[in-house]
Amino acid sequence: MKLARKLAIALILGVFAVVAVHAYFRVRRLIALFETDIRHDSHAYGRALAGAVAAVVHADGRERARAIVELANQRENHVRIRWVSLDVPAESPDAPAAPRAELDSVARGEELVLRLPHLDDVHEEYLVTFVPVVAEGGGSLGAIELAESLAGEKRYVRTALFNTFLANLAVALVCGLIATGLGVWFVGRPMQSLIAQARRVGAGDLSARLALSQRDEIGQLAHEMNLMCDRLAEANARAARETEARIAALGQLRHADRLATVGKLAAGIAHELGAPLQVISGRARMLCEDGASPDEVERDARIIAEQTDRIIRIVRQLLDFARRRGVEKSRVDLHGVTRRTVSLLGPLADKRNVSIEVVAGEAPIEADADPAQIQQALTNLVVNGIQAMKAGGKLCVEVHEERAAPPGDIGGDVATYACIEVRDEGEGMSPDIVAHIFEPFFTTKDVGEGTGLGLSVSYGIVREHEGFIRVDSEVGKGSRFRVYLPLCGRASPGVS
Repeated sequence: MKLARKLAIALILGVFAVVAVHAYFRVRRLIALFETDIRHDSHAYGRALAGAVAAVVHADGRERARAIVELANQRENHVRIRWVSLDVPAESPDAPAAPRAELDSVARGEELVLRLPHLDDVHEEYLVTFVPVVAEGGGSLGAIELAESLAGEKRYVRTALFNTFLANLAVALVCGLIATGLGVWFVGRPMQSLIAQARRVGAGDLSARLALSQRDEIGQLAHEMNLMCDRLAEANARAARETEARIAALGQLRHADRLATVGKLAAGIAHELGAPLQVISGRARMLCEDGASPDEVERDARIIAEQTDRIIRIVRQLLDFARRRGVEKSRVDLHGVTRRTVSLLGPLADKRNVSIEVVAGEAPIEADADPAQIQQALTNLVVNGIQAMKAGGKLCVEVHEERAAPPGDIGGDVATYACIEVRDEGEGMSPDIVAHIFEPFFTTKDVGEGTGLGLSVSYGIVREHEGFIRVDSEVGKGSRFRVYLPLCGRASPGVS
């Protein structure tokens, strides 16, 4: 129900209740006055008639007195007047209408007023007054009975109630119309403006402002809502600046991590480049020797070209990995990314006496991702595994699909993900260390082995791709890292 309508109904009910209570007590007061008037008139008329009856009885006898009472009864058509005896049986015509037990006070010379539900065969309520008739010698001559019907009183009460109802209805309608108009003007319209503003704010539009001139609580609420929009706009601008700065810092952090990885690869790549350079140098000297046949010259030149292409390919791969670039998501085959990463890290693995095995099916497993960033995350995991095997060993990289439930901070149901699994045969980690490995600058490696950024960068990259990483490790039995990425064309169940 609308607020203005509630206020109008509450006002109508309040006014109706007040007017009804006032009307009730007014009717009660008028009824009391009505009956008081009846009693006063009956008392005055009865006393005068009782005195006259007593005098006539003394002077002219009972029959003359009874005739006077009958004449008075005929003249007063709204009051029934009788001269009753107090000591006759109830069946006698002169018997009073009230029970004999209630007439003792009349016999003692006192007046009595009773309300009787009916009189003779008339089923109407009567107000009956008994005035004692006392003889001149002091004896009782009975009583004058004056019975006046209260039907007029009831008609008056019904009329008063009906008029009161009409008055209440008119007052309620007028108050309802006034309350509705004022409620719509001072409450309904401003509240609609506040609701519309709240919806705009909820939709992200913070440019609109309320212009309510009311100097009441609603006006204060509108003013506070405008201030809230200003503060939210400032907070959004500040958050945007902080987000831009955070994105820039993350970009620099990832670029620094790539450069650190390039430094780790430098020794292995230098060894990788040394072999083709020696071949090129030897073949070039053979070309410079005299007496070389055209076939030998052609063969040496072809070998030089092949080795040069090999060097160019290695250098380009290293430069592509080290180059800073923005996020460019596309449909990526994770098998290809895995093979390129393993190829790049081959010299580093050979130098540490580590063999890398790639387990991948023939069917492509595709994800909507940035291949360079996924390669960086995978490179960090593989380098971490290589460094964990100080005495050499075997490192396995497997790409497959796997059903998994995302962690609680992401939420969602069990779904099928693309999974890149990196398993090493290194020293393993305790649960206390596993709990901190994704924190920036946390490392357990020797000085010069790492900066503590690799795993944290990998964690951030995977989360930005709406995926997650799980780690299983046991001291002395190696570690297993699993990277879960949403399959291409399937929505992830949650976003961190």
